[in-house]
Amino acid sequence: MEVYLYDGEEGHVENKEISQAVVSRLPRYFRYLGELKDEGIERISSQELSDIMHVTASQIRQDFNNFGGFGQQGYGYKVEYLYEEIGKLLGLDRTHNLIIIGAGNLGQALANYMNFERRGFLFRGMFDNNPALYGKEIKDMKIMPMEEMESFVKENQIDIAVLTIPKNSAVAVAERLVSCGIRGIWNFAHVDLNVPKGIQVENVHLSDSLMKLAYNINQFGQENAL
Repeated sequence: MEVYLYDGEEGHVENKEISQAVVSRLPRYFRYLGELKDEGIERISSQELSDIMHVTASQIRQDFNNFGGFGQQGYGYKVEYLYEEIGKLLGLDRTHNLIIIGAGNLGQALANYMNFERRGFLFRGMFDNNPALYGKEIKDMKIMPMEEMESFVKENQIDIAVLTIPKNSAVAVAERLVSCGIRGIWNFAHVDLNVPKGIQVENVHLSDSLMKLAYNINQFGQENAL
């Protein structure tokens, strides 16, 4: 992730590369700050945020310093301001148009999840290769055939595609999406996608998360047995 920061000199901008480890923590900061804001808390220190999030205060300060700091030493952070600034970094100050490729159970569940819309992620269309599903409505969207995907992406300024399809067709579909100008792919297919530079891909392997949980359960059980 590249972030452009003013270094204090008029007209001079610093281009800073931010690690994916830091980027991966931003949504969690945003979520906790949103809860604090809803509770009416106006200001918080890095140590207080550390106690809530179980991330060290030094890590929090280091993360925020990547983006200019957001606060004053000994004075803490304004919760609402920090929430809004992290929201901007995450692109939540604008809307994103999405389509779903794959109208099975997972695709339908994602389409019906209201929290995406509250964050500015708007599902505009849904596609599948099963003729039996064509015309079926999911949250005010009619399922369309794959043949209509390219024209729909271009006509509706779609920037993100969600893949909830088998891995044997995901690579070919991703290539089609790239060719029609998609900017990002949220990939639930069980295959890692290799796309041209400039196209952002977030691979989500649900079974990996479950296996990680199983590992931790297993390790905890062995520790207790000692």
